[in-house]
Amino acid sequence: MLLDRLGAMLAREKARIVEPAILIRINQLYRAGMAPIELYDATRGVWKLGRRREGARLALAVYGGLVQEVYEIKGWYPAGSTLSTRPPENLQDPTRCEFVGNLAPSTIRRKYLNKSVVHYFDPPTQSPVIYVNVPER
Repeated sequence: MLLDRLGAMLAREKARIVEPAILIRINQLYRAGMAPIELYDATRGVWKLGRRREGARLALAVYGGLVQEVYEIKGWYPAGSTLSTRPPENLQDPTRCEFVGNLAPSTIRRKYLNKSVVHYFDPPTQSPVIYVNVPER
């Protein structure tokens, strides 16, 4: 485990998210040492989300309550309609979607990487997705 991740787990510094964001828990797909493209694909799809997703500017990959990466969302598309390294699962379901984006600017990434977001999932929820600062549609 990288030392910065270990330090973050011990310190549990809380993130204070100010941008419209979607927190995406990837606990079942995450593994230490994932290639950056694998982490991106695990985060970006395939999700069952409503139109509220359109208001999110950032997507934060969350594992174990810590932010693993931050992406700037460029657009949302039907699941399976964009290039992906993930196996085709749930791709026939027209209610599922995926985003396309890129790494957020370094100033934004520094604010959130390795910070705790468990307080945003309180009370505990089964949903893998939480909206922060995204208005209802």
